[in-house]
Amino acid sequence: QVQLVESGGGLVQAGGSLRLSCSASGRTFSRYAMGWFRQAPGKEREFVAGISRSGGSTYYADSVKGRFTISRDNAKNTLYLQMNSLKPEDTAVYYCAASAAITVVAAARSEYAYWGQGTQVTVSS
Repeated sequence: QVQLVESGGGLVQAGGSLRLSCSASGRTFSRYAMGWFRQAPGKEREFVAGISRSGGSTYYADSVKGRFTISRDNAKNTLYLQMNSLKPEDTAVYYCAASAAITVVAAARSEYAYWGQGTQVTVSS
């Protein structure tokens, strides 16, 4: 199995940028399709972005399309989420997740078996 640790969260003003990282250890990182999810207080955890094992395919939630970019570096066992033009409604705990079962990209939480502990992102207005 794979262990995941997120970093890079923090407090930023609306319109600003942050880059989240997710460091993976354990089994071969390139065997896993990866995703970013987020959970705001009182809300369900929702899909943000996903990326295939090779990085060749990506998929985004409509709410972040054009503002966020997911990428991965398989040589460094690291997943990234570049977040630009941040809005207060982006405030949430952000989680990275891994799936050995997905061949390309998936948005459903149930497809991902491994999760990190999360990193807080707060966007002030």
